[in-house]
Amino acid sequence: MNMKRTIIIVVIIGMFGWAIYDFVVKSDDPATSKESDQSEDTETIGLEVGNVAPDFELETLEGEMVKLSDYRGERVMVNFWATWCPPCRAEIPDMQKFHEKTDIQILAINLTDTESDKDKVPTFVKNFGMTFKVLMDESSEVANQYQIQPIPTSYMIDSNGVIQFKAMGAMNYDSMVREFEKMN
Repeated sequence: MNMKRTIIIVVIIGMFGWAIYDFVVKSDDPATSKESDQSEDTETIGLEVGNVAPDFELETLEGEMVKLSDYRGERVMVNFWATWCPPCRAEIPDMQKFHEKTDIQILAINLTDTESDKDKVPTFVKNFGMTFKVLMDESSEVANQYQIQPIPTSYMIDSNGVIQFKAMGAMNYDSMVREFEKMN
């Protein structure tokens, strides 16, 4: 018992010492402190709020090729969904209403790779009255790029291509509008 206690104390002291050393070295290193003071000219591409959303190109149900970067200058909601997903089914009517009542561009990325039959997607879109762009991610390339875990997952992207909000799970109409109004 005494040996375990000694090992735990040594590990804690070592971790504490490393944290202090790491803090002192990084705050003295001019190269490291410049990283935290990134200028606004430098665009960081990533998946977190404040990052520029990674670009992608997918085909719509109608066969049109669509790139996220084509929508620079417009506010965009990128939503990952599937026909078999109950929260996605619940969210889609609110997304349709949101699309109709605001000037947002919605890119609804179907995780086609997860569908039991991709031919069901057009019927689903018609039955739910989806009039926004539905993109087909047949190889899960974009889902992997965006590290999608739960679905639905949505990104609210401002007119500069910067992620302003990320929702992991279904959103309702009011939350969509609230986040839309915060964006430029």
